Amino acid sequence: MKKQFDFLSFILRTMDLPGPIHDFLLIFLGLGLILGGPGVVLFTNPIFSAFSLGFVFVCISLFYILSNSHFVAATQLLIYVGAINVLIIFAVMFMNDSEYYKDFNLCTVGDGVTSLVCTSIFFSLITIILDTSWYRIIWTTRTNQILEQDLISNAQQIGIGIHLSTDFFLPFEFISIILLVALIGAIAVARQ
Repeated sequence: MKKQFDFLSFILRTMDLPGPIHDFLLIFLGLGLILGGPGVVLFTNPIFSAFSLGFVFVCISLFYILSNSHFVAATQLLIYVGAINVLIIFAVMFMNDSEYYKDFNLCTVGDGVTSLVCTSIFFSLITIILDTSWYRIIWTTRTNQILEQDLISNAQQIGIGIHLSTDFFLPFEFISIILLVALIGAIAVARQ
């Protein structure tokens, strides 16, 4: 019987990388995140900022693929790159030619309250990252460590749901609040 070509098995075989190549890809994607992240904030043209955000989302999805979390990577691509980033690009394209980036000055970007909120969010994220028990997370780097039955059944999705509702509940809710604040800010900017 001839074996049928399966896209998921192709991806799994492709990501069975030797150590140096895996490390190189991690460094390359990390540099992409480091360069793309500030581009979201510092580009004066909102279209370029939205494309930079899409690039950051794609890099994060590739990080998930490197850590053999293919379901999370596909979800990241479908939801964030495919829906939210396209929505942001359409919203920016339908905005009138605004004066936001014509008289751009770094000193007037935020006031004291915004700086205080951003600093407290930053330190809260650092505290959450340091308090999360990372030793319980199994980082797989080879595809032969993944069981066939997990790919056939939906045990991986159930495990993700259990971890999100127990171990990672606080970081998950914190990130959802950050996304809500970002969307409210985008709506407020679009109304002005």
